[in-house]
Amino acid sequence: MATNADGHVRASLLLVDDEPTITDVLSRYLRRAGYETRIAADGEEAVALAFQRRPDLVLLDLMLPGIDGLEVMRRLRGPSNPSAHTRLPIILLTARGEESDRVVGLRLGADDYVVKPFSPAEVVARVDAVLRRAHPAPDAEEVIEVGAVRVEPAARRAFVRGEEAALTQREFDLLLFLARHPGQVFSRDQLMDLVWQYAFYTDTSTVTVHVRRLRAKIEADPGRPEHLQTVWGVGYRFQP
Repeated sequence: MATNADGHVRASLLLVDDEPTITDVLSRYLRRAGYETRIAADGEEAVALAFQRRPDLVLLDLMLPGIDGLEVMRRLRGPSNPSAHTRLPIILLTARGEESDRVVGLRLGADDYVVKPFSPAEVVARVDAVLRRAHPAPDAEEVIEVGAVRVEPAARRAFVRGEEAALTQREFDLLLFLARHPGQVFSRDQLMDLVWQYAFYTDTSTVTVHVRRLRAKIEADPGRPEHLQTVWGVGYRFQP
């Protein structure tokens, strides 16, 4: 069983790919990073292993012998899976020519994707990021107070000057993310990836729209925002 530098297993992964060169190298990197990693070479084996013992995350190739990756996703997320009531994080491993399948996979609920050929270190970083989102640290639920804004992550409520702000789910996610990183500038592309988790989208206008709506709800003067500021030519930041 793999451990990190402190001797603790970080999480259990299921790596599904029929190319031994990929599974050999990638599993070595993942185990070195502290992840217990089981390997499946085809879709049927992947489903069987996942049903046998639920992993914390699945790295799933789309092109597999037998049933393909999309069907594996459906079975792992479907009612026949005894663990389907708890959401199973999935990262897709795709080839450059599989864009349409990749989009379908993301619409089915995949958490991220990596295009082959990829850097094993990048895959480890994406696994880290997806697991952080799926299992946030306890202190991530602490109340955040920045200036006149108070954000309560556990209750998913925000208050401005003592009054509760009527935020949509995505507006709250955006405010929470920026409030957790005060003073740091994020581009629209970064916000699409980190808040919307849609790195494959090219139209980032939705970020601009949500920023405008959020300003109308939290700023005393939305035309001269005190907190949610634009950094021209770069992106946005939350200023304490």
